[in-house]
Amino acid sequence: MNYVKKRVLRMRATPHAIAAGFAAGAFASFSPLMGLHFLLAALIAWFTRGNIIASAFGTFIGNFFTFPLIWSATYSLGSGILGGGGRHHAATKLWEYFSWSDFSFATVWPLIKPMALGGVILGSIAWVIFYFPIRAAVRGYQTRRAAQIAGVRGAPEAAE
Repeated sequence: MNYVKKRVLRMRATPHAIAAGFAAGAFASFSPLMGLHFLLAALIAWFTRGNIIASAFGTFIGNFFTFPLIWSATYSLGSGILGGGGRHHAATKLWEYFSWSDFSFATVWPLIKPMALGGVILGSIAWVIFYFPIRAAVRGYQTRRAAQIAGVRGAPEAAE
């Protein structure tokens, strides 16, 4: 995670572009469309004038450790809103709706629909949670870095 933090801070773009890109990746991590997170993040980054490379880094929010929590939260929220009560854990519903012998859009839609609704809501919250702190961090880093460069370039003049 430290690597991602340094890579994001050192990107050459405006603080808004970097923060919007990373936040777009975080938003995409809440989508139930596995395998399309990079593409979805890039599309959202483009739409919000964010940095597409930063959006790829933002998709790291969704990983082996966080996906079970994300899926459970998005399914529970979406199911609760749609009237399913959100009583079931997403993993139990996954096995109920999904089998390779009968794989079709119709069989997975009862799972994808509440996860998509919950994902949009929680992804929007994640976008806001990541955007503002990252924009402030990048702005501060870029300001300090510019001052350091100006100080190094201006050092011989100050000695005279």
